[in-house]
Amino acid sequence: MSLSPCSCECACSGWADSLLTVFAGVKLLRDAKLGQSEPAARTHTHTQTQSEEAMWWFQQGLCFLPAALVIWTVASFVFAYITAVALRHVDPLVPYISDTGTMVPERCVFGIMLDVSAFLGIATVYVRYKQVEVLTNEEKPVFNRLNCLGLLLGWISSFGMCVVANFQKTTLFSMHLVGAILTFGVGALYILVQTVLSLKMQPHIHSKAIYLSRLGIGLWTLGSIISMFVSSVIMYSSLRGVDVPRKLHWVPGEKGYTAHLISTVSEWSLAFSFICFFLTYIRDFQKITLRAVANIQSSHLYERPRGSIAGSDDHKRHVSESSPLLVGGT
Repeated sequence: MSLSPCSCECACSGWADSLLTVFAGVKLLRDAKLGQSEPAARTHTHTQTQSEEAMWWFQQGLCFLPAALVIWTVASFVFAYITAVALRHVDPLVPYISDTGTMVPERCVFGIMLDVSAFLGIATVYVRYKQVEVLTNEEKPVFNRLNCLGLLLGWISSFGMCVVANFQKTTLFSMHLVGAILTFGVGALYILVQTVLSLKMQPHIHSKAIYLSRLGIGLWTLGSIISMFVSSVIMYSSLRGVDVPRKLHWVPGEKGYTAHLISTVSEWSLAFSFICFFLTYIRDFQKITLRAVANIQSSHLYERPRGSIAGSDDHKRHVSESSPLLVGGT
C-alpha cells in the first residue's frame, strides 16, 4: 500500500498543529503561574517595606549600639561636669574632662558610666568587625588584615577608657596618662584604619559620602591631638615646680592659663570627634543583626551519664550544632 504525497503532507501538518497547540498550552500555563507569583512577590516586598517603615530607626538592625554608646558617653561627660561645677570642684570655663571626675561624689558615677561606655565600645567595635568580614568575604586579604587590626585597636582603646575612668589624675597620674594615650592615641589609629577600609569599600559597598565624612572626622581628630599635645607641652614647661595634675582651679591671666585653656578645649574637641565618628556607624548598623547559636554537647549536666541518660546522650551529640559565637547577617 503506497501513500500519496498529498496524504503525507496532510499527516505532517496535522502533527505540527498538534505540537504547536501543546506548546501554546504550556506557555499559557507558565505565564499564568508567573502572573500569580509576581503579584505575590510584590505583595511580600511591599509588606516587608511597610514593616521596616513602621519600625523606629533604633529598632533596625543593631544601630542601637553606636547610638547608645554616643548618648551614654555624652551623658557621662555632662553629668560629671554639672556635678563638679555645682559643687565648685572645678572652674566652669572648660575644665579638663578628667578634672570633672576627680572628686567625690562625681568621680564614682563618672567611673561607672565610663566603664559602661567602654563595654558598649567593645561591642560596637566587634559588630563593625563582623560586618566588614561578611561584606568583604571574597575580597583581597588586605581587607582581612585591616579588619583584624581595627578590632584590636578598638578593643585596646576601649580598655584605655576603663583605665582613665578608674585611675584619677590626682591619685595615680602615670596610670591615668597611660589610659589617656590608649584611649585617644590608639583610638585615633582605629579611626585611621576604619577610614582606609571605608575608602576601599566605596563605592560598591557604601557611598563616597560615608568615606568623606569619616575622613573629615579623622582630620578633626588629628588636629585636636596636635593642638592638645603642643599646648600641654607649653603649659607644663611654663609651670615648672607646680603640681599641674592636682591644680583644679585656674585664674584668668595667670602664667600658663592660655596654654591650659587651649589644651582643655582641644581635649573636649578630641572627645567629641570620637563621638561623631561612632555616629557614622548608625546607618551601617541598621543593616546587620547577630545571633548566638548554642552548642549542646550533652543531654545532662552530670559528670558521668546515669542509666537511660546514656542512650540519649549519644543522640544529642549527633544532632548538636557547632558555629561561631555570633553569626552575622546583613
